[in-house]
Amino acid sequence: MKQRDRQSDLKKQLAGYRLTTAEILYRLPDHPALLQSFIWQDYDLAPKFPVLRRFLDFWEENLDGKLHSVQVASTALVTPGELSHKDHGFSLH
Repeated sequence: MKQRDRQSDLKKQLAGYRLTTAEILYRLPDHPALLQSFIWQDYDLAPKFPVLRRFLDFWEENLDGKLHSVQVASTALVTPGELSHKDHGFSLH
């Protein structure tokens, strides 16, 4: 992963984004009695999950597999207790 990507991920976390994982069950287009599982993961804002909702809207508009159910898990990776400002620093060469 590029340094720039890691920095933007940290900025998202500091802005309240959480690592969100969704298990999406959908019906196979040719065999609607069968369910397939898809795992989606991205940074998103709980509890409304706008990023996940955009993805699900895209799914319903563009993909043939009808959604059956979505289970969501979300957790904050960086909490206020884990961040602190230090008054002093040093470098070792």
